[in-house]
Amino acid sequence: MKQTTHDITHHLTERAILVSLVTQKEKRNEFLSEYSLQELISLAETAGVEVLETITQNKDAKDSKWFIGKGKVEELKQRLEELDGNTAIFDQELSGAQVRNLEAALDVKIIDRTQLILDIFAQRAKTREGILQVELAQLSYLLPRLSGQGKNLSRLGGGIGARGPGETKLETDRRHIRDRIDELKRQMQEVVRHRILHRERRKKSGIFQVALVGYTNAGKSTLLNQLTQADVYVENQLFATLDPTSRNLRLPGGKEIILTDTVGFIQNLPHDLIASFRATLEEVCEADLILHVVDSSLEMRMEQMNIVNGVLKELDAQRKEQITIFNKIDLCSPNDCDLVASEGPFLRISAYNEADLERLKLTIQDKLISDSKTFRIPAEKGDLIALLYRIGEVLETDADGDYLTFQVRVNAADYAKSGYLLAAYDENHQAEEGERL
Repeated sequence: MKQTTHDITHHLTERAILVSLVTQKEKRNEFLSEYSLQELISLAETAGVEVLETITQNKDAKDSKWFIGKGKVEELKQRLEELDGNTAIFDQELSGAQVRNLEAALDVKIIDRTQLILDIFAQRAKTREGILQVELAQLSYLLPRLSGQGKNLSRLGGGIGARGPGETKLETDRRHIRDRIDELKRQMQEVVRHRILHRERRKKSGIFQVALVGYTNAGKSTLLNQLTQADVYVENQLFATLDPTSRNLRLPGGKEIILTDTVGFIQNLPHDLIASFRATLEEVCEADLILHVVDSSLEMRMEQMNIVNGVLKELDAQRKEQITIFNKIDLCSPNDCDLVASEGPFLRISAYNEADLERLKLTIQDKLISDSKTFRIPAEKGDLIALLYRIGEVLETDADGDYLTFQVRVNAADYAKSGYLLAAYDENHQAEEGERL
């Protein structure tokens, strides 16, 4: 019988049942477990999977051989056959042995949450750095699981698990994969070296750096676009943008800063991915100020904030100066607008409201430019005068013969970075030195 285009497409499309294991420990927070499964549906759809249904297994602990238990595997096999499914996606990370056992029992492709996230990142990566980082994360994930990847690697048609490094690389042995990992790390070291050079140049220029962080789909890219008239890709889906983007932003006082949009976080963000993207995420550690963007329209906002703060802690960036931005306030119901504030300063905004954006700019300005100093500089020192305008907001100027006096609001941390050039002209500093003498 002749196959139609519809029949071929039907068989090539990944038609998946999503599976979640809820252990006794996780039952204490059923709401979080249910949200994780809903998030898995969004991840699968983002990866182009047709979701057939979801199955939840409640069990005291995971089964070391079958993960969800032999009986549940039989039930899953029956549902896959009834629904003509060709993939099973698990909400937790599987071991190589579990993948091998499940493949043998179900005769379908087995994917776990980590592999699904890595696949989406492989689709999204556009820059050389992003492609290198994703491939490194995928191979680091694959290496200890090679024994459980037999049928996955031999299945035709590509799809999840076959993007990024590609099938030919995935079929090589451990030695070749280790060689490739070493090569990727070497290339990443070169990328990191260039990044450090750019970072040092920015530091010397005295330009403030502000990083946007937050859960995936919180609206970071939209906020960057609205604030800087950038053209970063925006879509209502998980990980719509992957590669970090930096743009100049002029504050109301005239000072320019660099605003950087970073990759979104998610529950159980794979450790291999965090390790591979550490060079990129270090931009957060180097920022003078972090804007933590939160989707205020979600019931899970506090849980998402905790997840983001956990990743910041892992990066050792949790002590950075931070402003929490409760975004999408226009999507909140009237009864839900009274948000629980986090510690420290926060703003409630809509990225599409001009007045809200102006309030945000003023808040950034006040946070970065918090201290007023007086400088008396020879008029011939044009380089130092230019530096003053870069690192602060010049409030007043006064000419006195061959000298110019500037009243400047400047961030303390930024002044410390550039202050050795200006200390001799800082009248406050000179007065303090005089008192000590």
